[in-house]
Amino acid sequence: MPEKFDIAIIGGGPGGYVAAIRASQLGFKTALIEKDRVGGICLNWGCIPTKALLKSAELFNLVKRASEFGLKVENLGFDFKKIIQRSRQVAERLTKGVEFLLRKNNVTKISGHGFVLKPGLVGVKNEKDEIEIQASNIIIATGARPRELHGINIDGKVIITSKEAMLLEEPPRSMIIIGAGAIGVEFAYFYNSFGTKITLLEMMSSILPNEDKEITDILAKSFQKSGIDILTGTKVVEAKAVDGQAEVKIQNESGEKTLKADLALVAIGVRGNSDDLGLENVGVEVENSFIKVDKKTYKTNVDGIYAIGDVIGPPLLAHVASAEGIRCVENIAGVETLPIDYYGIPNCT
Repeated sequence: MPEKFDIAIIGGGPGGYVAAIRASQLGFKTALIEKDRVGGICLNWGCIPTKALLKSAELFNLVKRASEFGLKVENLGFDFKKIIQRSRQVAERLTKGVEFLLRKNNVTKISGHGFVLKPGLVGVKNEKDEIEIQASNIIIATGARPRELHGINIDGKVIITSKEAMLLEEPPRSMIIIGAGAIGVEFAYFYNSFGTKITLLEMMSSILPNEDKEITDILAKSFQKSGIDILTGTKVVEAKAVDGQAEVKIQNESGEKTLKADLALVAIGVRGNSDDLGLENVGVEVENSFIKVDKKTYKTNVDGIYAIGDVIGPPLLAHVASAEGIRCVENIAGVETLPIDYYGIPNCT
């Protein structure tokens, strides 16, 4: 007989684990299903470890200017492996912290890939076996992943995503970064700081196209001063590995040409992780990979099934997922809540 829960949450990122803790605090018997590590992309591969990398770059750049502060620093160098290692340790520490919070709040963590069998019934599959659990309410919080784009052949070695960019053993001599949103500009700054020749490509007319132009102009000047090549208004036609090098064919007002570098980092667009969840079994509406919900209650079109976080679409931010998770379980509990003001959310780069 399947174990019974009040709420089962599929996905243990900033939306899922925060929702699980709040649900337990409200008296619900709660299960959190996660196939990898709790914390999701944000804690393991995104916001947190990238900030650790950026801190190393910031400190290195500051020490280079030691003489301006009347200080003498000789033979300044860096250990790139240790920089990456520190970033991983920071992520690990926070993940362990989340696991402790889940235990403290009596959330049942189930390891494996969760999927909906029917309303009220969830399957969980891992390497050893497959189990079923009953849940009056199911919350999908599976996040998003880099979108596969036509003409861009990601192989994880030469044409890479942000995940591989965080694990390189040494800085490449050159890197083309496709997309100058938050992820693109952060990696441009980081790798440029440690000697990589960066070419930053953006289809829109400025880098960080969603930010105020006043600040993006200042950032662009700072990048150019640091030796970063910026090509805006530039479309990527094709990106592939050729003889161990990245070849990126671009098109802009100057025409078409091919750029070459040691690596190309694809930092453009994501798709919701809405596949392999059994949603088609129960008829949950999905549009362009994102699950459709009522943005006040986070209900899908199927009773008892909810969704929060990146899997429901922009804004794709960890703190938004957490806020949605709290609202969602409070609505299930009948607690009166104010809807999130999606026009008043702080963004960060």
